[in-house]
Amino acid sequence: MALDQETGIAPYDAPEKDLYEIGEMPPLGYVPKNMYAWAIRRERHGEPEQSFQVEVVPTWEIDSHEVLVLVMAAGVNYNGIWAGLGVPISPFDGHKQPYHIAGSDASGIVWKVGDKVKRWKVGDEVVIHCNQDDGDDEECNGGDPMFSPSQRIWGYETHDGSFSQFTRVQAQQLMPRPKHLTWEEAACYTLTLATAYRMLFGHEPHDLKPGQNVLVWGASGGLGSFAIQLANAAGANAIGVISDEDKRDFVMSLGAKGVINRKDFKCWGQLPKVNSEEYNAWLKEARKFGKAIWDITGKGVNVDMVFEHPGEATFPVSTLVVKKGGMVVICAGTSGFNCTFDVRYMWMHQKRLQGSHFAHLKQASAANKLVIERRIDPCMSEVFPWDEIPQAHTKMLRNEHKPGNMAVLVQAPKTGLRTFEDALEAGPKA
Repeated sequence: MALDQETGIAPYDAPEKDLYEIGEMPPLGYVPKNMYAWAIRRERHGEPEQSFQVEVVPTWEIDSHEVLVLVMAAGVNYNGIWAGLGVPISPFDGHKQPYHIAGSDASGIVWKVGDKVKRWKVGDEVVIHCNQDDGDDEECNGGDPMFSPSQRIWGYETHDGSFSQFTRVQAQQLMPRPKHLTWEEAACYTLTLATAYRMLFGHEPHDLKPGQNVLVWGASGGLGSFAIQLANAAGANAIGVISDEDKRDFVMSLGAKGVINRKDFKCWGQLPKVNSEEYNAWLKEARKFGKAIWDITGKGVNVDMVFEHPGEATFPVSTLVVKKGGMVVICAGTSGFNCTFDVRYMWMHQKRLQGSHFAHLKQASAANKLVIERRIDPCMSEVFPWDEIPQAHTKMLRNEHKPGNMAVLVQAPKTGLRTFEDALEAGPKA
């Protein structure tokens, strides 16, 4: 049997109601009037356990090119923390809606399709990528949809994310669910994997090639764990950076060529004033870090690419250690947004700074295919029940989460289930 052969959902009996409890399944394709959701409201902005609250809200109406998905499980990402905090911006300043449902990763079942949707049908098992656009400009038609003026991230810049029983997405956001994974495994990887894929392979001519070296910050986290696996699959060498020795074996097990513990060095934070005593001390320590890279790549061999996402704490070092003509590619600023660097090394060594933001469908689908083919592991670390969604985000905010990617259950009643029938049997009965 092919890895993802469609088997369909067996018929089952269920009553029609206006609201179903978490884990309770409506009849296939029946859309209840209301649903449960973890909602954020502007007046509750703050840490996750303040900002996230369970509410009963109307189930989404869908447009002609949209799809309603019954959410089986969802992924936990840092943009949920940002949405709750209202930092760096409040999502309400963008979408102007009265409440916000976070969550930009999900696995689930297609429950209703718009009348112009052709590729998907009710009952299809899917994962969701988080890029949306209006599809009617030149970037969406022959260019790069990530450059479209209408580009937005579902569940962060839109208010209809995955932490609810049903979610509303554009049909082009859907991809086949890897059937060998559980619902929670399938829900945890798409945002970080597709982001990592575009960072490594989406910015020609600096797309990562066999034999090249890439420095990966946060190597044990969601983004880093995929960067290492993708580099390994491409025949490149990943050098992982960690902050805790307990994570070394995990990173090496993913295929890293070597691992460096950043706590062995003291060159983090914003760059001191150039040519000051503090700068000279920083430069000496940063070069020690560069030598630690050489201990892995070979003397004098600098990395071709730096995979950046901490931002403020690491950016000065990243721009120093990347090779002449190499690239620092950055997708986030989890340690802060005020990135500094010594521009002399940038222009004299003709280095490239590249911003990168999620991925378009072709890139997300290529990454998803690697999971379907079992060449990339989702690296799921922890799973939380529905009622602990705020606590899951708090662990991420405090950097107390385990290596890998986190998931939460929504309609899936327990972990370890791989089919809708399993979930139906294990869930509450009407």
